[in-house]
Amino acid sequence: MPRPEPGQLLVRNRMIGLNPVDWKVLDGKLPSWQTGHIPGVDGAGVVAAVGAGIPAEWLGRRVAYHTTLHGHGSFAEYTPVAARALLRLPDAVDDEVAASFPCPALTAWLAIDKVPVKPRQPLLVSGAGGAVGQYLVQFAVARGFTVTVMANARHWDRLRALGASDCIAGPLADKQDWSGDRRFFAVIDTVSGDHATRMAAALRANGHLVCIQDRVPQWPCPPFGLTLSMHEVALGALHVHGDDADWAQLTAAGARMLDDLAQGQLQSEPRVIRDFAELASLLNALKHRDFSGKPLVRVS
Repeated sequence: MPRPEPGQLLVRNRMIGLNPVDWKVLDGKLPSWQTGHIPGVDGAGVVAAVGAGIPAEWLGRRVAYHTTLHGHGSFAEYTPVAARALLRLPDAVDDEVAASFPCPALTAWLAIDKVPVKPRQPLLVSGAGGAVGQYLVQFAVARGFTVTVMANARHWDRLRALGASDCIAGPLADKQDWSGDRRFFAVIDTVSGDHATRMAAALRANGHLVCIQDRVPQWPCPPFGLTLSMHEVALGALHVHGDDADWAQLTAAGARMLDDLAQGQLQSEPRVIRDFAELASLLNALKHRDFSGKPLVRVS
């Protein structure tokens, strides 16, 4: 049984959310990971213990969280989590929705927050079929953008129901260039740095390119030409460099989104749930995109 450090709480996990980052970091490249390290960043459960400086009133509360890659994670019965990263759950949000929420929804919120709000401006979400795209489409529509999605055709009906105005087949194949014109005010790319680089050709002058997976290795246009703005998004930045004010802003946004989920004003992605013994096989299936839906693991 791990013990929470000062400023931490211990969460008894009921449900674990799997994300692409989980399989991407299992290659041994993180120097802080040694034998015995517990992976996983998303979970939902009940506060079982509190560390020094944390009020006892947290005990027994239902919470969800996105935790740092630099400490033990959510692939366990119990996970120590920084108090400032916890999200209190409305009664109407069950453990499944709660565990599916933190990484994709908070990432999508950080991404859309990079783009200046200009109603009716055209915005493209590339790789929109996943969990991040699910929230991005809804956030962009709520801000008044005219949203186009690039995704596999099997996702189109769902994305149109969320408010997408147009659907494009994608993502681009390897080495395939964008063949359309420069018509978007913003492109939010969830695929890769290389894919985002090629999607920069879809941007109008003074447009915005937001990268969620990886980053653009170099500026995709000459200086004083199209004058594009580049942005990158990573929740891990706050775990390492964020202060309490940053986390207060993020968790406040998370609380509003959870309330919207509870009231049916925000829709989560369909879920695929397996038992804990199947975690590794489900994570491998996520890596190879062998299914549609948000993968979750039930902790017995």
